[in-house]
Amino acid sequence: MNGRIEFNDRKLKIVAIAEEKSTKQAQMNGAEIMIQALIHQQTKYVFAYPGGASMPLHQALRKYRDEIRTILPRHEQGGAFAAQGVSRSTDNEIGVCMATSGPGATNLVTSIADAKLDSVPLIAITGQVPQSVIGSDAFQETPMVEVCRAITKHHYMITNINDVARIVKEAFHVASTGRPGPVLIDFPKDVQLDSIPADEVDFDPPMNLPGYKPEVPDVATEQINQIIAAIRRSKKPILYVGGGCILSGAADELLKFAEKAQIPVTMTVMGLGTFPGTHDLSLHMLGMHGTVYANLAIDEADLLLAFGVRFDDRVTGKLDEFAKHGKIVHVDVDPSEIHKNKEAHIPVVGDVKQVLHSLNASLKDSDIPDTAEWHKKIKGWKEQYPLAYADYDTEIPQQYAIETLWKMTRDRSPYLSVGVGQHQMWSAQYFKFDKPKHWLCSSGLGTMGFGLPSAMGVAAAHPDELVIDIDGDGSFQMNIQELATLVCEDLPVKMLLLNNQHLGMVVQWEDRFMEGRRAHTYLGPVHKPEALGDGDGIVGEEIYPDFITIAKGYGIAGQRVREKKDLEAAITEMINYDGPYLLEVICPYQEHVLPMIPGGKTVRDIIIK
Repeated sequence: MNGRIEFNDRKLKIVAIAEEKSTKQAQMNGAEIMIQALIHQQTKYVFAYPGGASMPLHQALRKYRDEIRTILPRHEQGGAFAAQGVSRSTDNEIGVCMATSGPGATNLVTSIADAKLDSVPLIAITGQVPQSVIGSDAFQETPMVEVCRAITKHHYMITNINDVARIVKEAFHVASTGRPGPVLIDFPKDVQLDSIPADEVDFDPPMNLPGYKPEVPDVATEQINQIIAAIRRSKKPILYVGGGCILSGAADELLKFAEKAQIPVTMTVMGLGTFPGTHDLSLHMLGMHGTVYANLAIDEADLLLAFGVRFDDRVTGKLDEFAKHGKIVHVDVDPSEIHKNKEAHIPVVGDVKQVLHSLNASLKDSDIPDTAEWHKKIKGWKEQYPLAYADYDTEIPQQYAIETLWKMTRDRSPYLSVGVGQHQMWSAQYFKFDKPKHWLCSSGLGTMGFGLPSAMGVAAAHPDELVIDIDGDGSFQMNIQELATLVCEDLPVKMLLLNNQHLGMVVQWEDRFMEGRRAHTYLGPVHKPEALGDGDGIVGEEIYPDFITIAKGYGIAGQRVREKKDLEAAITEMINYDGPYLLEVICPYQEHVLPMIPGGKTVRDIIIK
């Protein structure tokens, strides 16, 4: 009898130990909850660089590596721009980047600000020192919420493990609804390491966002009728469309409306691709470096249909003179943009796609104005003021290289990312986009170093597509370390590096407004005559740095070309190469981006030669 009782006691002890082990195995720490919450939000990629305050997150990423891919950039800024590449080039994915506390976190700041200005949804997760030492100037402590308060759409510091899943769900909701933007999640290490039973974690909890009402009201029929009445009475209408049209997915409705109403379309640099660049109704880009005919049309239009735009200073120039002859219809999802820079006669807070859909449904043949004379005048401007550039015997001007690349790749509809500078504007002018979300450009912030890492993110999201980074030598060096990421993560980005050995856009302003005095815009050795502007405009034999050798050191194939006769063969090799490839094109350094409306001026001050 006693023996049986001892056996039962032992059996009970074994069961208790098993239950205790089972309980331990069923625990989840905060870092694991975070990664599972990301997976629950359909996150496929995280661009993450580890450090002391984010190590638990990386352990969790390792644990769940079959469900979510971690891509290791070589600089946190590169990872954040790569996350933007995912957001900017896809329809429903939100890019996610991650960094440790202190310098790792502050390295994300530029990209967060970039995403805020361009309305790009982005989730930035930063490790933080344990809560017990916050405020004590602990090692690698930075108050990220305070640092990023003005450059995020919303921001969190997680202080309780029970809030992790809810905060992640809210962050994705806030980032992607209404006017999109970046959301910061600051995550102290002690909360990452804290744990709770796995069965207590709800990955779809109710959100707590009092006051946040991103639902855009339906546009009233009366407003649609007002717009149609304005169209009916117009003689010189024009569509001025921007990034909001791309964010709303309005491209198809826009094409249908423009063709039905026979209204010409001009695009901001953020709006390129929302209307086919090769279409007869396209006036291409407007603004400081937009086409002459687009700017003239805006100036003379009697009706400006401004859809998904913010009347940026690089578009308007002297604000009082911009489109002053016409009635303005302004449609935007963000009510704060209405009347912010330019007074609208018909202000509409609403989703651009919905507005265009309603216009298409309501617009009758009798509402379409007679614009024959208007189209005839625009055609005359197009013939009189085409985009043009200098013709060299052997040298390759940047415009020629970009136009050649477009002609050779247009059938493949590549994704194109750019840095910032002259090459950026020439790409906007000479590479014609017929689809939205294929053009990636740091527009509002104008961040050098954007091109290569953003292309990296596109290549991760679209592994079977042609992804090209057109860059300048100044921008390229800003994040050149990401060449390692291309190789190690198998991201076959093609790089067209237009090397003129100068900071070309600043050189252009020096030439135009500072009598050609070079002030630290030459990127070669300071003892060279070009450092003070004494060169002849042609890059010499000595190139600094040697980008092809650098690329080779990273394991990337490439070549350098100097003459037109070699360009097409080199582009063919680049786009057909199985893997990342660097094609360096040596270009003249005193080519200017034209047309150009000087800052604060009008179309009447436009420089065309």
